[in-house]
Amino acid sequence: LNDDQNSDSDSSRLSESTAASSDSEYSRQSFTSDSSSKPSSPASASPPKMITFDELMAAARNLTNLTLAHEIAVNANFCIKQEDFPQNSFAGTVKQIVHKAFWDHLESELNEDPPEYEHAIKLFEEIKEILLSFLTPGANRIQNQICEVLDTDLIRQQAEHNAVDIHGLANYIINTMGKLCAPIRDNDIKQLKATDNIVELLREIFRVLDLMKMDMANYTIQNLRPYLQRNLVDYERTKFQEILEETPSALDLTTEWIKESIEDELSSISDESSSSPGADNSSKPIISPTLVLNNGYLKLLQWDYRKTIPETLITDEGRLQELREKLNQLKIIACVCLITNNMVGAAIVDVPDFADQLKRISVPLLEGMNKKTFDLKEALNAIGVQICSKVNRSLTERGLPALNEEMQSNLVGQIAHIVEENNPVSSLIDKRIQFFMRSLLAFLQKCMPTMPGGLSVIQTEMELVGSQYANIVNFNKQVYGPFYANILRKLLFPEAPIGKAETETPTN
Repeated sequence: LNDDQNSDSDSSRLSESTAASSDSEYSRQSFTSDSSSKPSSPASASPPKMITFDELMAAARNLTNLTLAHEIAVNANFCIKQEDFPQNSFAGTVKQIVHKAFWDHLESELNEDPPEYEHAIKLFEEIKEILLSFLTPGANRIQNQICEVLDTDLIRQQAEHNAVDIHGLANYIINTMGKLCAPIRDNDIKQLKATDNIVELLREIFRVLDLMKMDMANYTIQNLRPYLQRNLVDYERTKFQEILEETPSALDLTTEWIKESIEDELSSISDESSSSPGADNSSKPIISPTLVLNNGYLKLLQWDYRKTIPETLITDEGRLQELREKLNQLKIIACVCLITNNMVGAAIVDVPDFADQLKRISVPLLEGMNKKTFDLKEALNAIGVQICSKVNRSLTERGLPALNEEMQSNLVGQIAHIVEENNPVSSLIDKRIQFFMRSLLAFLQKCMPTMPGGLSVIQTEMELVGSQYANIVNFNKQVYGPFYANILRKLLFPEAPIGKAETETPTN
């Protein structure tokens, strides 16, 4: 994120403004990173070349920066969290053993007569570097003070004469941490001051320093987000161009993805021509590049995410997968409601909000349906049983006869068969969901398209998913539109001369 820095004048103004502040003001400040990126156009096709290890690593770093910047900008909840190894896990056990051995060894050294301070001195040196990393530019006074108090050469000389005030050094460190930490860590600082055992105190100091480093990172992310949101299109395009220059094959999967979409469109045109008598099949079909690209985006809603996704969509892979999983759940709910209405609709037609009641039955039983261990057929069977119970209770309350065993068995069976391949109800709902999503892309999100029949029970959820999906697609087109234009030009118009892709963002 710090690849491109502000100009020297910007840096000097920052230093001058911070130098005018007191040390107490530094205690609640952090670095704020800034970067600038210039618009870049994708390079024209280049011949294959050998990739060196350094070039490969450079491309990997660019991809990491691109992915991280994208996540920070589009995910308002993105932050760094402290993650511990699972309890009783092998890695967690090894970490615990190693740490205990280290701190036990330090304690034995400090208990010697005279005490051995070498490991403690190394810890103080590490603590000094961490404290210095928290300072903002211009905090010269506190920086000099930290360097003077935690001067390892001086501490080593004191150790030779057994004159190290180790508790005094620890207290200075705690007080300095109190000035530099976020308010959320004030209670941790109080607990440090109440710890008497020096080894336990040093261990806790490092624990709180780790939390402070996490706070620093999240503060930087928070301040960086508005800038990235304003400049993300140019930043991502520039970064991907750098990846492409380091790794010419970085668009292979994207090219294959677009090529498959073209083949699907040609197949669809061929089927329409063959079913239309008298159609002229001699002329070459005209294919819309926008339609090809939209069809490619629609494929992502049914993508097998065990396969590698196209390179230009890696930054949104997790979000697209979540949308696909949510649509799968919504499809099942719509199928359940459609089957129930078709079978017992006349008996429940005057029951208010009955479709919503069916949805409330289905949603909890479909939680986690995308996990490998989830038994969807069993869940559907349970949904069918509960719906039969709900229908019978509603009928009984109005003095009507309940469903007989044959009707109940038929209803439960049809709901359970939703998971079967080529199930007509599932295929119908799936086509209508795809039609809605296709219409959403065609309207360019200017307005929400009309909800197809059979989807009214999930309309609110579909519109939310559709809006999220359209945002991902539209932003992806803005960033990678020039790259897609070059690929489409080569695949659809191979006889045309190929030049540099346009730097302007495509309107479609």
